Amino acid sequence: QHEEQNALSTQCHTLTLFFRQKQKPHRHSQFFTMLHPSAKALSLFILISSVSGFSAPIFQEMISKQHTAPSKMAGVDIELPNFDELFSRIKSVSPLARIVMENDGGINGKRGFAAAVPAFPDEFHWKITESNSRRIVHHIDKIDNFNGIPGAPITRFRSSLKGPCLGTNFATFIMDMKERRQWDLQIQEVYEAYPVNDLDVVNILMGCGVYGDCARLGIGYCRTKSNLGIGAREQLTLCGVQEFPDGSCVIWGTEMTDRHNHLLPKGGRVGRARTHLFSTTLVPTSENTFDVEYVLHLEIGMPTWLTTPVLGETVKSLFKHAQKFYSDENGELGRFLKARPEPEEALVGRSGILMTP
Repeated sequence: QHEEQNALSTQCHTLTLFFRQKQKPHRHSQFFTMLHPSAKALSLFILISSVSGFSAPIFQEMISKQHTAPSKMAGVDIELPNFDELFSRIKSVSPLARIVMENDGGINGKRGFAAAVPAFPDEFHWKITESNSRRIVHHIDKIDNFNGIPGAPITRFRSSLKGPCLGTNFATFIMDMKERRQWDLQIQEVYEAYPVNDLDVVNILMGCGVYGDCARLGIGYCRTKSNLGIGAREQLTLCGVQEFPDGSCVIWGTEMTDRHNHLLPKGGRVGRARTHLFSTTLVPTSENTFDVEYVLHLEIGMPTWLTTPVLGETVKSLFKHAQKFYSDENGELGRFLKARPEPEEALVGRSGILMTP
């Protein structure tokens, strides 16, 4: 049994290298034949047992069905979600995420929205609120009271930006306080409270590459200030970053449940906002352009006529900030590219059970 576990770990390590080096294995043939039988069975099970979104809970109630991974904070384990359900939900509301996970970001020579929108008709009835091809955010649509949750709309923003497709960098706009305060006037505090200690454990539970390579995962805390009649809110969210061989990236998040409230920071509590589902998908459409789809299912606990306009303007500010960053080759973008480690170097610097002899 020990030898079989080692063999499975070795195969998952090999698959991680495959993704980090941005090669393009064919999930159903070329690389599948290389897998150890245990890894092959796991990947096949995940592929054929794909469920329709919103058909099962993201976090398991039964302790026997829960999976955890140690965080870098002593004594704190991170409860991991049902990844099949999580990514199935994301694919059902984001055609761009679906084409990344199922078709390497493109079909018949077309990439991004040009391929995803016609290939994957919406499963739900979306209402278009804005559409203008000349704007940075060129399309916005939403569904009120999504998934039967009163006062919790799901909103989808689409943008096409110029510059290199750097998904992990885009994630810092959302997760890093220095970046976040440049576009989010309401932000008071945001940080990664409990980063996972071993990404290899996470990647094994995800099926060793079925959903790309998980390059980052942790529980984050976010607190906003009162603004325009909207009171201060706080969130405790599990977030992750998935990288794919074609250069695409899916940034995702989902709110932790009330049984995880002991992980909230000490101090006085404010109103709780809940991100039931969040995803931002980036797909390169050329060497210097990429499409982005930002989806947010947010429950704030206030009338949507008050919160929706604020949310819309805030997300537009995010994309304006992103376009400014990606178009400045001699500024922050240039400095980032020079400091960025090569994929192989980044992998070597990542500790985990698959990296030890």
